Amino acid sequence: MRFVYCFLIVLFAAPLHSAAQRRVTFLASDGLEVTADLYFFDGAAPYIILLHQENGSRGEYREIAPRFLRMGFNCLAVDLRSGRESNFVQNETAALAQRNNIPAMFLDSEKDILAAVDYLGKTAVVNRYIIFGSGFSASLAMKVANQNWRFNAVIAFSPGEFFTPLSVKDWLKDFDQLLYVAATAREQPFVAELLKDISAQLITEYRPSGVGIRGAPALWSENPESSELWMSMMLFINKVKEEKY
Repeated sequence: MRFVYCFLIVLFAAPLHSAAQRRVTFLASDGLEVTADLYFFDGAAPYIILLHQENGSRGEYREIAPRFLRMGFNCLAVDLRSGRESNFVQNETAALAQRNNIPAMFLDSEKDILAAVDYLGKTAVVNRYIIFGSGFSASLAMKVANQNWRFNAVIAFSPGEFFTPLSVKDWLKDFDQLLYVAATAREQPFVAELLKDISAQLITEYRPSGVGIRGAPALWSENPESSELWMSMMLFINKVKEEKY
């Protein structure tokens, strides 16, 4: 009954743009100021770290994060230094990196993710997190979470090999986290190759009935399959809650 109740909340409630959202900043290891949106539900609630795709910003999660609040999570949506804008929200971290000539390639964004983890480590009550990546940040999310006690699950939308000649597949050897993966029909063969050495018992995979939408925007209400995708992800998150918290 609890699952059904949660589904009704997530799938049929109008998107909530919560008054609990506020802008926060923290420093990466190279001194770059990182901007994020903090969506706060409750001090004792677990956190989901939200990471945007290429050319994006924390605005990618303006519709998504409030739904996670309804599910009992706090969220931290991070502006990574490699990006531009989403939903008319400018990427402040990327703009600052550009103004100060700070390296901002895809892999450099790992510093921003680690800074977000450090920020929550100093401010959050529950110090184990779910990390949600989209596009290139999905691959970085898996890299950062692998063999890291602070994480108990990864949600990866459209991961891939974005860091040639470095290999994401090599980074994922001995991967030990519960993993939810969603990808478009075109991306699925590449994702299957990326994840083939990870235990199938750790992986929950969503396959769209059609072509699919790339990255976290697949969860936006404008996607006809979004309700089905939310339901699939909800089952995964409840599994994480039961096994890990």
